[in-house]
Amino acid sequence: MFLFQVPPPTRFDLRFSIAGIPVRVHPLFWVIALLFGSSSNSIIDLLTWIVAIFVCILIHELGHAFAMRRYGQGSQIILHFSGGLTVPESISWGGGYASIALTANQQIFISLAGPFAGFIFAGLVLAVSAALGGTLIPNFIFGFIPFPIVLLPIGGEILNSFVMSLLWISIFWGFINLMPVNPLDGGNVTRYILTQTDPLNGLRTSLWVSVITGAAVAFAGLVFLRSTYMAILFGLLAFQSFQALQGGAGRGY
Repeated sequence: MFLFQVPPPTRFDLRFSIAGIPVRVHPLFWVIALLFGSSSNSIIDLLTWIVAIFVCILIHELGHAFAMRRYGQGSQIILHFSGGLTVPESISWGGGYASIALTANQQIFISLAGPFAGFIFAGLVLAVSAALGGTLIPNFIFGFIPFPIVLLPIGGEILNSFVMSLLWISIFWGFINLMPVNPLDGGNVTRYILTQTDPLNGLRTSLWVSVITGAAVAFAGLVFLRSTYMAILFGLLAFQSFQALQGGAGRGY
């Protein structure tokens, strides 16, 4: 699907590396971050929001990249208009190029590493906030997703806004990615588990799970969160999985 394909390089890409992992930031990443922050009350709030999105999504993808490295697989990170991708790098082999062959359990670990890197980062933000004398107020999103409110005695409104943005994006983005919807991390985990337990029909079952969950999240995003982005994103993902089913993917013979 075009939303999760590697975007072609442009001369406006930002390029750098972290711990030997190449990172490329497509210019449309900044456009989407800007649109998400368009309701900010000031330019400063908007800038802190954009920086927070960049930091949190990068940490998420670094979780995937370091997990791949653990199994000998190199990778590169691409931040683009629908979030981020960690793309395995090919290695020279037998006169050609190939990727490391990973087991299903290794793939599951790699998929979970992204969201949990974000959760760990959120925990570090909370720990630093507490060490600085901040007040942590227990709070939950939708009644079950933990999302503490932090009030810092220093830094004023700007720092408090930045910290809350870091927490919101790290936690919410992690939970969104754990949804069993292809090709999100949760969808990958569901596919690997079901294809191991049911090699004949597991893939097809995972696609039906993706269709139903994607449609439900799209509806909830539009009706309860008033988020057109979530509705469109998960609606497209559900439709993509349905198309795969119609094309015969995972059909046992």
